Amino acid sequence: MQSDVRTITILGATGSIGLSTLDVVARHPGRYRVFALSAHRQADALAQLCLRHAPRYAVLGDAAAAGTVRARLAAAGCHTEVLCGEAALAEVAAHPQVDTVMAAIVGAAGLAPAIAAARAGKRILLANKESLVMAGEVFLRACRDGGATVLPIDSEHNAIFQCLPPGQGTGSAAPGVRRILLTASGGPFRRASAAEMARATPEQACAHPNWSMGRKISVDSATMMNKGLELIEASYLFGLPESRLGVIVHPQSIVHSMVEYEDGSTLAQLGNPDMRTPIAHALAHPERIDSGVAPLSLATIGRLEFEEPDMQRFPCLRLAHEALRAGGAAPCALNAANEVAVAAFLDRRLRFTDIACVAEAALQAVGSRAAGVDVDEVLEIDREARSVARRQLSRCAA
Repeated sequence: MQSDVRTITILGATGSIGLSTLDVVARHPGRYRVFALSAHRQADALAQLCLRHAPRYAVLGDAAAAGTVRARLAAAGCHTEVLCGEAALAEVAAHPQVDTVMAAIVGAAGLAPAIAAARAGKRILLANKESLVMAGEVFLRACRDGGATVLPIDSEHNAIFQCLPPGQGTGSAAPGVRRILLTASGGPFRRASAAEMARATPEQACAHPNWSMGRKISVDSATMMNKGLELIEASYLFGLPESRLGVIVHPQSIVHSMVEYEDGSTLAQLGNPDMRTPIAHALAHPERIDSGVAPLSLATIGRLEFEEPDMQRFPCLRLAHEALRAGGAAPCALNAANEVAVAAFLDRRLRFTDIACVAEAALQAVGSRAAGVDVDEVLEIDREARSVARRQLSRCAA
């Protein structure tokens, strides 16, 4: 659609990325218009966002929640049309009046609408790393075939994107790059003992020292599985094998990632730990706009620290390296099992330290299969890995 105003669908509007996106958008009312907002079953939160931003569509995954939102908006005189289900998500992602899609649904549920946006040639702001971890080749092929543009939203991948040569495309290695280093805070258990980690509660795991995130991604950060999934995502986004990707622990979360070049240069992107920075960068790229984030004061921070990750304390990171090296179905299986395990931990049915055990069992059982060649095959691998993970749950002491 030819217009000076970008029209945006925000998938996962009630999550931390969705809310941060709406905050940036609200700062620039002349540049952006919200076309559709989605949530799974957060009826109250989505209804409030619809009343504030007046999108044309609201989409929910849960039918009862959709009914609640529909009634509340009608009572308030809001004309937003409420839809429900996976087909509706794909519809608002691929709608011809939409040019930009914020793909911020957490987990495997975000794959189908992201593929729909790719096939429709949208500008995709990719916060749903699972689209690449589960189905990297399928997703990138859909982007190529549809003429879609992908701009990474994860702070690490956005930082890498900013440190690469201008005009570098998705899925191909930039010339002169030796290695990419993703930074990790180390999470709340960076210095915890094995006994402390075995006793860790969901509240402790979700208490990230630097970032404000949803519960699932907070647990992934605590296990460092999040960083492992980001390694896999980076391999697809930037066209590099596992041997040229690394992780370094940086407790301050000020350096968001680094790119090493063959000439000895290392470029890094720095900023306060606030997701509005990468969101604003991707929304306006190649321009720069105000994000609402305070300027960085290095003098106040005082020092920046770096250390190698401890693979014994964080076996999930080791498993992600293994899955990336193995390729095929391994990344998809790892992600599926991790989602099952994290949900069980948050429900207090699994110990924190058993998350890696569940993920490893699925990786061993399913990871040697070939990668799915289309969405249906990818989802079949995902289902099989989840089945293995659920059986493994019963063998672990809660």
